[in-house]
Amino acid sequence: MTAQELPNGFTGFSQRKPEGFVSARDAMGGPPLTDGPGAFGARPRATTAVPSAYEAGTAAFGSGAQGAFQYARDHARPEGGAAQFDPEKLRMISPADRRWAWTEIDLNAIRHNVASLRQRIEGGVRLMAVVKADAYGHGAVRVAKTVLNSGVDYLGVATVDEAIQLREGLVNAPILVLSQPPESAIPLLLAYKVMPSVYTPDFAIQYAETADAFGLRAPYHLAVNTGMNRIGVRHDEVVEFMGQVSFHRALDLVGTFTHFATADSAESLDFQIQTKRFIEAITALRTAGFDPGIVHAANTAAAIRYPDVHFDMVRLGIGMYGLQPSPATRPLVDLRPAMSVHARITDVRTVPMSEGVSYGMTYRSPGSVKICTVPVGYADGLRRGLSGRTDVILQGQRCRQVGSICMDQCMFEVDLRVYGMRRRLDPQIGDEVLLIGRDGDAAITLDDMASTLGTINYELAIGFSHRMPRLYV
Repeated sequence: MTAQELPNGFTGFSQRKPEGFVSARDAMGGPPLTDGPGAFGARPRATTAVPSAYEAGTAAFGSGAQGAFQYARDHARPEGGAAQFDPEKLRMISPADRRWAWTEIDLNAIRHNVASLRQRIEGGVRLMAVVKADAYGHGAVRVAKTVLNSGVDYLGVATVDEAIQLREGLVNAPILVLSQPPESAIPLLLAYKVMPSVYTPDFAIQYAETADAFGLRAPYHLAVNTGMNRIGVRHDEVVEFMGQVSFHRALDLVGTFTHFATADSAESLDFQIQTKRFIEAITALRTAGFDPGIVHAANTAAAIRYPDVHFDMVRLGIGMYGLQPSPATRPLVDLRPAMSVHARITDVRTVPMSEGVSYGMTYRSPGSVKICTVPVGYADGLRRGLSGRTDVILQGQRCRQVGSICMDQCMFEVDLRVYGMRRRLDPQIGDEVLLIGRDGDAAITLDDMASTLGTINYELAIGFSHRMPRLYV
């Protein structure tokens, strides 16, 4: 290679195209794109004769690195000049190829779970799908559309913004906010046609007054506190409450509900007390001449275990995503986990005996192992408390996670020794591993992790929703 063949100030690659080079335009068949203001990857116009650092860096990258060519506008590149990035081709790089870590959501599993739960519920009883917390980490809009096409009638969320996200995602089903929002959010409720839960007179009247000013009705569900003592009008004060607010012409009581604190527990006394109080509250409303509307109380656990509390509607939460609310429900209904967590190996190395791995070096190599790195850490939901206490699955075999789980990465150990019928693995960069999911007989579940950490599967499911791309299958 001569000095003339090298870019100015860069000695890594030649300006000549690699042998067998095909331009991105020819390979992808895409039409040429015109640069627009602010287009990603377009070079800024130089304001002086001296090229900017950005231009110099882009010129160096585009002049010889083979990977740059497939994302370049080669037809627009001056002879011997730098390639320009094509925004359309950059956008075609899939999320799972931008970072080798992702979650997969099996929509067929969610459909199966809705059908399995429906089999335990009498015909005529409505279903509410609880899609709060971004559908427990599964993606609220996509899950909502899937379950609405699977026989669900209502949607439940925790916040006004969660409801707005659904409306802006073109979800048109009835939506209930399962708590009472601030009075300042009332215009949003009315504008987006979202129903609040109500349990204070001040909110009820302000809600009605605002609706009346716009010529609208103010539909709501009355929350009743039967013993959980979180929200709601006390069970023996519901008639008094209705007497304080029912005079307003705009208010429309659409439903009345409570929430069970122990439907998933082996002990049932508190559950029975709550049920008795709720039935008495509904009876009192009707006796006083108030129509309670849609009566609902059963969460997933109660829907599975206690058919007597199905009333007019049941609320499907954790079970809809394939996770059991308690050990007591496991033999009663067939549920399939919808979420799996995947990654690809980014580094493989043989670590000599006694050398440490990761922060604190709490793990030291026993020798005859390879240490593999994957780009998933506690910022992605893989809790640091699982360090050295969980596994990954590689080629159908469980491998022990080792060392402290880092913010963005973690490591696992592949034993190079052979034991009996155990197959020896040969991990390579790019190999796919499972952090949660099943491959053949090997399985790692959110329940396993929750048991290790002393928490519940709900908490872990929503934790994997933050940074990793979500792919639907």
